[in-house]
Amino acid sequence: MSLQYTGQTFRGAAVGTNGQWPWPRGGAYRSGMKRVLEVAFVMLTSIITLPLILILAGLVALDGHAPIYWQRRVGKGGRVYNMMKIRTMVPNAHEQLAAYLDANPAACAEWNATQKLKHDPRITPMGRFLRKSSLDELTQLWNVLIGDMSLVGPRPMLVEQQELYSGTAYYALRPGITGLWQVSERNEAVFAVRVFHDTEYYHHLSLLNDIKIIGRTFGVVLRGTGY
Repeated sequence: MSLQYTGQTFRGAAVGTNGQWPWPRGGAYRSGMKRVLEVAFVMLTSIITLPLILILAGLVALDGHAPIYWQRRVGKGGRVYNMMKIRTMVPNAHEQLAAYLDANPAACAEWNATQKLKHDPRITPMGRFLRKSSLDELTQLWNVLIGDMSLVGPRPMLVEQQELYSGTAYYALRPGITGLWQVSERNEAVFAVRVFHDTEYYHHLSLLNDIKIIGRTFGVVLRGTGY
């Protein structure tokens, strides 16, 4: 079943009689093969990704601060986990954000709508490069390996963002390093559109669709549209 986003509501979404999303349909890929293939991919590519992560961490650490940190995100079933992140912002980013939003009403409106700033003053020059190239996502391969995340799935949600997210499909899936929303909107969509893409992905999850999303991810990375 395909959904249609009308700007405010969604048509065509199937829910159970209790108002909750039905348990995902059967199939070898959905029920376990997806996880097996993703772990195998992480292990096989670690000979390249691990040295690259170490090099990037060393470059980030040149400013004298820790290059790696852990951020609380919401996972499958609403479980909170610690996502491994490579630092792309100044150390006092939280305090800078509050002051910047207080002084800039337009930026405050942008943040309230998308939880992103297109011109974020907290991002370091190295961090901007990492975000544009999506290399800052590499550390999340660790979370894929230990089962917190998938290679492909909904964008990981911050704990405090749950009140902005009206959908339920997110909670039936492991969040992903890349996903349908990430390759379709690339940071510019409001949360209602995230709900739409997560619902579409939930209903059409398959090996073929995951391969297509991964292929589209390479195009997004090459265009450097992240921020």
